[in-house]
Amino acid sequence: MRQTFTKIIATVILALLFIGCTKAPITGRSQFIMVSPQQEMALGIKSAQEVLKTEKISTNPQQNAMVKRVGERIAAVTGKNYAWEFFVIDKDDEPNAFCLPGGKVFVYSGIFKYVANDDELAAVLGHEIGHAIARHGAERMSAGQLTQITGQVLQSVMQGRGNPQNTAAVMQAFGIGSQLGVMLPHSRTQEYEADNIGLVLMAKAGYNPQAALTFWKKFSQSGGTPPEYLSTHPAPQHRIEQIKSLLPKVMPIYQASKH
Repeated sequence: MRQTFTKIIATVILALLFIGCTKAPITGRSQFIMVSPQQEMALGIKSAQEVLKTEKISTNPQQNAMVKRVGERIAAVTGKNYAWEFFVIDKDDEPNAFCLPGGKVFVYSGIFKYVANDDELAAVLGHEIGHAIARHGAERMSAGQLTQITGQVLQSVMQGRGNPQNTAAVMQAFGIGSQLGVMLPHSRTQEYEADNIGLVLMAKAGYNPQAALTFWKKFSQSGGTPPEYLSTHPAPQHRIEQIKSLLPKVMPIYQASKH
């Protein structure tokens, strides 16, 4: 039975991986994506409409101009012909930002507590735009779908053995294991990748990548974070270490952009 279960799981995973294999921009990391670009864009448009309905858009002229100015320069070097739009959400207690599929970028006004200049804002926008052009949202959806399919196969196999208690225990272990061993580490991988892509984008756009260090150092002091293995995001010190390690690669890109 164990060999049969292993073969079923392996066959399902290999078939799905074959269908959805692609590569992330800049890093070249192999990705498993089952969601089509058209589906992803439709979800992005729908989500943007919901945000615009439910959130208060800022009328602060300085913040809006800054986000639009920096965002458009970064968008111009992505190579993506998205319908780029940039919005500031009036929420000073929320230091956050995100970019939806298709290029709708939202920045919460709370982020400006940690942003001193265009270069530091470029670190934020480069990171969020990096998520979008690498299709991280679609990748997360696909990983969730694959986990669900694998769980269904596992449950079917266990139920065939006729022991409800064992089935419940195995399914509970699978749920915990897939979350801590697959979904959360995968999310942290995407965060590191968005940092990497964002550094390259901001450098190409003429923003100093060293500003990413000053921003993340300030932002890391904004509040307590859970242990890394329980978080969707890397520990702040690990994120800063990676940025430091990438600077020798991206600083020449920035310097070339100034000529």
